[in-house]
Amino acid sequence: MTGSKHSDVRVTAAELFLIPVQARVPIKFGPEVLTEVTCARVRLTVTDRRGQSASGWGETPLNVQWVWPSELSYTERHDALVDFCRRLTAAWASFDVTGHPLEVGYDFQRTELSRLRSEFNSARTAHGGEGTHPCQPGSNDVPFLAALVCCSPFDIALHDAYGRLLQRDSYQTYSAEFLSRDLSRFLEPVEESDISFSGLFPDAFLENPAPQKLMAWHLIGGLDPLSADDLTGGEPDDGYPVLLEDWIRRDGLKCLKVKLRGIDAEWDYDRLVRVGEIAIREDVVWLTADFNCTVTDPRYVNEILDRLREEHPRTFGMLLYIEQPFPYDLEKFSIDCRSVAARKPVFLDESAHDWQHVRLGRSLGWSGVALKTCKTQTGAILSLCWAKAHGMPLMVQDLANPMLAQVTHLRLAAHAGTIMGVETNSMQFYPEASIPEAQVHPGMFTRRNGCIDLSTLGTTGMGFREDEMSRVLPDPDTAV
Repeated sequence: MTGSKHSDVRVTAAELFLIPVQARVPIKFGPEVLTEVTCARVRLTVTDRRGQSASGWGETPLNVQWVWPSELSYTERHDALVDFCRRLTAAWASFDVTGHPLEVGYDFQRTELSRLRSEFNSARTAHGGEGTHPCQPGSNDVPFLAALVCCSPFDIALHDAYGRLLQRDSYQTYSAEFLSRDLSRFLEPVEESDISFSGLFPDAFLENPAPQKLMAWHLIGGLDPLSADDLTGGEPDDGYPVLLEDWIRRDGLKCLKVKLRGIDAEWDYDRLVRVGEIAIREDVVWLTADFNCTVTDPRYVNEILDRLREEHPRTFGMLLYIEQPFPYDLEKFSIDCRSVAARKPVFLDESAHDWQHVRLGRSLGWSGVALKTCKTQTGAILSLCWAKAHGMPLMVQDLANPMLAQVTHLRLAAHAGTIMGVETNSMQFYPEASIPEAQVHPGMFTRRNGCIDLSTLGTTGMGFREDEMSRVLPDPDTAV
């Protein structure tokens, strides 16, 4: 479909850059551990009807362990995602659809992304049977979530380029002035409701003006030491904190996210109790628990919460919400989570691929949605609108986003109107990776007084100001 605005654009060129990042300490995702990540940085060029062009940037870490839990080796999965990004580079450069980035991005995902993923998976050689991890989609195919993550830097770059072309902030373009299609062309409300998207555009659901400061959530990974007794002697001595209390005191933290195992109730309970004791002692206000989609029975979560409420009521009261306890394939694992939601709000994360999955989650009793820009800017905006229209509260969760990925991540949180700030943890796991970006945006890469500061944003596109950064990029991996 082609748009009808003079400001409509189409993509005319695409470049893919691959930036390796090494973690200072490991991050545990369910049964897997991340020690390194490749960030996909993309530059897209768009051209409008008058022949004027502009380029924009997007970036997303290809977090293999999170997007593709599997028994396949890390190398095989990583190389497959990189190869898929290369194919996306060519596909975006040749995508002959004109419109607003939300329209172009939506059409690309519905047609090209689905087709490319299907063809890519068909061409892959089978490497054995199904894996056993409960989060796993059930085959050796590239999952839909992984395809979205590969697509996201291209989609973000499209939104950035459009804003630059118009010399406007990208978040000021989600209105009838620039969009040919209202939200009813993208979204469907639940049946038998009085909700209508007709005549509405995303700006009706966005916070404008957005706050310049956000409360920051600190991630406590499954391998992170809580006290000196947990130290192994192998921790880095690089000037950054290691123990939880030192992080809290240095950054003035008020919000802590606790990664749990989901397969070891005693460990999970003890972890919550220990973190709660430290949080109370250090005047932390809020906690959240992330079971990393490893739970298959609501009773597992309920029993932990009930015991915590009885034995440590203050810690229980500090739990603001529970994040994604159950496997992310909602169609395969249609678990009714109303019993958990009756105790604490339960937020979709890995399952919230798009608004259709959010709708399915709502029907199963999920309370709210944790958005991520790594599922594309287009998808995040549409999921945001659907969720808000249906009264579902929002959070914005991190993928340990470094460099430019951090900027778009924080921007989404600021405009989403979350229940409490934003998770931001790349400064814990690879702070050195973002030094060139931090020199321009110090408040986005350092937490102070428990907050992140967005006041250094530029005024066009996503506000990156990358031309002021000392970042030296590698040669493009792929350019079309």
